[in-house]
Amino acid sequence: MSLASASNAGLPTSNEPANTAIQAALDKNNAVHLPKREQPYLLDGPIILKSGQKLTADADTVIQLKPGTNTCMVRNEHIVGFADKPVPADTKPDTDITIEGGIWTTFGEGNTRGHSSEQQPVPGTHGVILLHNVRKVSVRNVTVRQSKPFAIHLGNIHDFTVDGLTLDQHGRDGVHVDGPASKGTIRNVSGDSHDDPVSLTAWDWKQYNVTFGPIHHLTIEHITGAPDEKHSTDAIRLLPGVKRFSDGTTLDCPIHDITIRDITDIRDFKLYDQPNLEVGRDNDFSIGIGTLKNIAFENLTFNRPGSIQVHANTDGLTIRDVKLLFQPPASYHLIELGPKSATYKHKPNDTATWVEILSPDLDCTVRNLSVSGVRTRDAHSDLPIEQVVKLIEQKPNPDYPKTTPKGGTGKGIWIR
Repeated sequence: MSLASASNAGLPTSNEPANTAIQAALDKNNAVHLPKREQPYLLDGPIILKSGQKLTADADTVIQLKPGTNTCMVRNEHIVGFADKPVPADTKPDTDITIEGGIWTTFGEGNTRGHSSEQQPVPGTHGVILLHNVRKVSVRNVTVRQSKPFAIHLGNIHDFTVDGLTLDQHGRDGVHVDGPASKGTIRNVSGDSHDDPVSLTAWDWKQYNVTFGPIHHLTIEHITGAPDEKHSTDAIRLLPGVKRFSDGTTLDCPIHDITIRDITDIRDFKLYDQPNLEVGRDNDFSIGIGTLKNIAFENLTFNRPGSIQVHANTDGLTIRDVKLLFQPPASYHLIELGPKSATYKHKPNDTATWVEILSPDLDCTVRNLSVSGVRTRDAHSDLPIEQVVKLIEQKPNPDYPKTTPKGGTGKGIWIR
C-alpha cells in the first residue's frame, strides 16, 4: 500500500506524526510504501515491523524523527535483550522483514540513543534502524543523515543482508552488529561517519550491545571511505572477547570465517582489544583478549595510508591483493601485530585524569598468517614481508606523563 493518497490512508499533515497511518497500512497489507513529498514524514517513535512485513520508500523520501524523541525510527516487533546471560536457543525471532529506500534522519537534534522504545527500552538498543532477534531480513539502499545512534543496529541475527547504506554527516557507526550473528552480507556502504562504517562486536561495551556471542560466516564487501575533506573516521572494527556476566559466568565471543573484500580507503581495520572507556576500564572489559579465526582481506585499495591492526589471538589471517597507491614512508607497515597503547586526556591539564584507552599489557599470538600481492603503484613485484608486517612489543614509557602514551609490557607473538 502507498501512502500517496492521504484521504484513503489517513495520512496526517507534515506537522503531525505519520506513525498511526503507517502502522495501519502495515496491519492491513503487510507492506507500505512512502512516496516522496515536499515535507518529511515525521515520526514520534519507531515504526514497528512484524514478521513478513515490508517497508519501502522512494530513494529521496525524507523520514524524520521528531526532535526530543529518543528512540529508533524503525524496528522489528520482538526485540529481546540478554545483557546478563547468553542468548537462549529459542527467542522466537521475527522473520522475513524488508526495509528499502528513504533518507532517515534525526537532523542531529537530540535523539542520541536510538532506544527501542520511549518507556522501558531494551538495554543496549542504539539504532536509527534496529533489527534484533531476527532471521531472514534485509535493509537496502537507505541513507542515514545527521544522526547520532548507529545507522543500522543488528544482533541476535541469522541470514541477513545490508546492501546499500549511504552515511551523510553521520555521528556514529554505520552497520553495527552484535553477536550472536551469522550468515550475513554487508555491502555497498559509503559516505562520511564519525565512527566505524562497519563494526562487528561479538563482545562490546555493555551500554552498546543488546546481546553477546560469536559472529561468523559474514561477507563485508564494497565499502568505501569518505574523501579526506569530510574528516570521516573510515574504520572497520572486529571486536572479539570474553564476556563476564554479573554472576561470574563467562561467554566466549569469537569472530571467525569473515571475508572482507573490495574495500577502498578505509584508514584502519581495528582488530584489537579495547576496554570500556565510558564506564571505566576496570568496570567493563573482556576477560583477556578475544579470538579471531579464518579472517580474509581481499582486494584492498589505499589512496592514503591505512593499516590492519591485530591484537587478538588469531589463527588464520589472509591478506591478498592490496594496492598502496600512495608513497609509503620508510616506517610504514600495512599489518601491525601486537598490543597498542593510547592515552585519553579527560582534562588535558590534569594528568591524574588521563587513562589508557587500550590493553598494552596483554600478549597476543598470531598463527597461519598469509600475505600476498601487496604492491605499491606500478610495482611488478610484491613488497617484502618485512616491509608489510610489523611485530609490536610494548615498553613502559619512562617519561609518562611528560610524553604519551604510557606504553606497557605486552607483545605480539607471530608463529611462522
